[in-house]
Amino acid sequence: MTDFRPPETHYAQSADASIAYQVMGDGPVDIILVPGLFSHIEFMHEMPGYTAVLRRLSRFARVVTFDKRGQGLSDRMTGAPSLEQRMDDVRAIMDAIGSAKAVLFGFSEGCPMSVLFAATYPDRVSHLVLLGSFARSKDRLPDDVWQLRCDEIVQSWGSGDTVKTVAPSQATNAEVIAQIAKFERLSSSPGALRTLLVLNRAIDVTAILPMLQTPTLVLHRTGDARVPVALGRAVARSIPGAKYVEYPGGDHYYWVGETDAMLGDIEEFVTGHRDGGDAELDRVLATVLFTDIVDSTRSAAAMGDHRWRRLLDDHDQLAQQVVGRHRGHLVKSTGDGILATFDGPGRAVRCALAFGSAARQIGLPVRAGLHTGEIEVRGADIGGITVHAAARVMSQCGSNEVLVSRVVTDLVAGAGLKFAERGAFELKGLPGTWELFVASG
Repeated sequence: MTDFRPPETHYAQSADASIAYQVMGDGPVDIILVPGLFSHIEFMHEMPGYTAVLRRLSRFARVVTFDKRGQGLSDRMTGAPSLEQRMDDVRAIMDAIGSAKAVLFGFSEGCPMSVLFAATYPDRVSHLVLLGSFARSKDRLPDDVWQLRCDEIVQSWGSGDTVKTVAPSQATNAEVIAQIAKFERLSSSPGALRTLLVLNRAIDVTAILPMLQTPTLVLHRTGDARVPVALGRAVARSIPGAKYVEYPGGDHYYWVGETDAMLGDIEEFVTGHRDGGDAELDRVLATVLFTDIVDSTRSAAAMGDHRWRRLLDDHDQLAQQVVGRHRGHLVKSTGDGILATFDGPGRAVRCALAFGSAARQIGLPVRAGLHTGEIEVRGADIGGITVHAAARVMSQCGSNEVLVSRVVTDLVAGAGLKFAERGAFELKGLPGTWELFVASG
């Protein structure tokens, strides 16, 4: 295994349409994720945070994602699908995977359809989770404002402009904007999008909400820039016995921003508990990268505090940019280095090489060590043997080198990276001898 490989895409036949879906996990309950305005189940795995959310849910459930007809990898069509057709599509997927009863997790425009499905087929829905929900689409914007906004969305489609409302916390991140732009283009054409926007404008399930008998959890972010929080609160008030939870933040996408509390609330709602020990949920496979500025103490003394501080600021900014570009997570700065994690060892090695090259250009020689294994997630920090091992690997580095453990070379075989044997070492505090390799592009 080199980088993460997404689940295989399958197709369910719903009347005359083929509906693309993916399945992750094999837990005792099924969760069907009902998408919002647009989706592309394969490309979405390229978007930071998305796969991590699905993995977290798949620890206690079988998680199913799909593209509604007319979008993504599902059959294209003239016009836009009605709520009834979209219900048929969900039913077809459930039948295809042998799911008699499932949790429906509706997101944004997917919430009204989920409500209608749960009311129509109560025997097939165990729980209903609604995130960023509304009952009547016209409540979101007055008619004149909506028409202008509709025109703006269609005219700018494919540029990533929707980032301003779906992920405002990332609105200045050029890489994220480029990803969302591609996401838009892959999901739908501008003309098909306009048809869908007009159809969605007519959605109104207000009268259905009081009839729901399915246990329901309504979730919303207080500053949601796409669906005002007041609409989510109104949905929760209208559903008998519904539980309502509000989170800080303004991002609309469920995989952007802080997600831990939300995912814990969903697990507790569905299963009755939040993995009490946290041990399993907080241990994940990752490639850990440690870097260090060579001879930093001597350089600081030679430059003086003011100049050294400015150089360190440049170093930290550079680290953030390079790690982000390689889809890693910058855990923290260590003063004269960084600690970062990656879900793909190939990206981790390429990041270390790129960072070393960039650091040299600003006059900083760095060394980097990498190891892949299980880490313990402790809030914003990480721990465990893998972290210690990566630090020990780095300690064997020379200036401007990237040193990796044997497990890293095994995992990236065939990825186009080159490694030279450095030898076998005893690493302080770790058992046995460790074969280390110098990486190059």
